[in-house]
Amino acid sequence: MPEPEARALRLLARRDHSRAELRAKLAPLAESAERLDALLDDLEARQLLSDRRYASLRVASRSPRLGNTRLRQELKSRGVDDATIAATLPEAGEELGRCRAVRERKFGDLPGSAEERARQYRFLHTRGFSPDAIRRALAGGED
Repeated sequence: MPEPEARALRLLARRDHSRAELRAKLAPLAESAERLDALLDDLEARQLLSDRRYASLRVASRSPRLGNTRLRQELKSRGVDDATIAATLPEAGEELGRCRAVRERKFGDLPGSAEERARQYRFLHTRGFSPDAIRRALAGGED
């Protein structure tokens, strides 16, 4: 088995990778870009490599702690295309519910002061939740 293929199989045995991630890891070992593309195409044909599966697993593992903006950014930075991202983000579930759960786990009670409210807002914004979801989570109540 040629070295790039063996390396690809070892990497995929550990965890799923996006096509772009695997390409970056295998590029130094490949004889040419064409051979690397052929290898990646073969792995996709054998269903060992799938951006859709990678995105679904990534969303499933990261969505309990992160908002849609952050999930989208992480997938984009790992080379997943916009269509695949748009197809997998709904699997994360309702953003408001996740935002409330993250806020409750981190801070407990609703903010009592403007300073505490700003602190919680910044934290949730950094986690990638939308401004609307954050405002509604900080307002309390069930809407």
